[in-house]
Amino acid sequence: MMDNTKNVNGKLTSAEMGKLWTTYTGNTLSKCVLSYYLQHIDDQDIKKVVENALNLSEKIVENIKEIFMKDNFPIPIGFTDEDVNLTAPRLFLDDFYLHYLKYTCKAGMSIYSIAIPIMTREDIREFFINIFNSTVNLITEINDLLIAKGLYIKPPQIPTPEKVDFIRKQNYLNGFFGNIRSLHALEITHLYDNIENNVTSRALLIGFSQVAKTEEIQKFFLRGVEMTNKQIEAYAQQLHKENLPSHPLLDDLVSISTISPFSDKLMLWHKIEMFSMRIRSIANAISLNGRKDIAKMYTEFHLDIGLYVEDAANIMIDHGWMEQPPKAINREDLAKG
Repeated sequence: MMDNTKNVNGKLTSAEMGKLWTTYTGNTLSKCVLSYYLQHIDDQDIKKVVENALNLSEKIVENIKEIFMKDNFPIPIGFTDEDVNLTAPRLFLDDFYLHYLKYTCKAGMSIYSIAIPIMTREDIREFFINIFNSTVNLITEINDLLIAKGLYIKPPQIPTPEKVDFIRKQNYLNGFFGNIRSLHALEITHLYDNIENNVTSRALLIGFSQVAKTEEIQKFFLRGVEMTNKQIEAYAQQLHKENLPSHPLLDDLVSISTISPFSDKLMLWHKIEMFSMRIRSIANAISLNGRKDIAKMYTEFHLDIGLYVEDAANIMIDHGWMEQPPKAINREDLAKG
């Protein structure tokens, strides 16, 4: 994947350090999760997709490790074989793997696409372009298989406009009182996308809550289930008001196993990453929204998720599990000696 002929001159910038660090850590986690999934797959088509995803994560980890070694950058610990129990019983059914991979591909693409324009070194920029393209190919393969198996839930259909039109009244922005217009296409898109993300996250939270080793973390995951369910219902209600369908839950794709395939550290960090992706999704939805009531709903959920992620980080810190990303020098501490 790496091209050694590319320009590699210059010290890594903060942007390059940060994006490489989070990409490395995230893909060490993916290696653990996908390696476990491969122990419990009956459907050969789904197995091939999971294998492709695992191969991509392994290549990403090896390529970043190569960059770090050349630049004398300390290689993060991330997640290792100690964080996964490959002999644990099945926790999710085969179909869930496709929904899970779609979610994680979207998360990866959001990180990689932001990285590409702010990378200075040619070799690092090419690396992110390559893995972005590989992830696009993977999510295309996932969607094609979801469609082939009848598992793909299409976004709602709306009528094709009869003509080009313009907004003429300020009440277009209403949402609480007066003449409230119907949802426009971008609002529907992001309500649907947030439901799709949430139903996958909810199923994972249910599975994690069943197998968490400590009561503290089990309760934390159950709190996440409750919060996620509240958001799913609110998003779905907005669609149902317009007689539009919403994405069904995936809870039935979670087994009844109570034996954990993952360390509590891995599961908690995984939810930090997934909820962080939901923060990005909500921010994107707000930026393309035109109704005040929906903006208020998103803002409240944005705050709820932010507090949940902060509480997760505090638990990680309390247990000594949170690895520190690269940071700037604190000049005041340096001056104090």
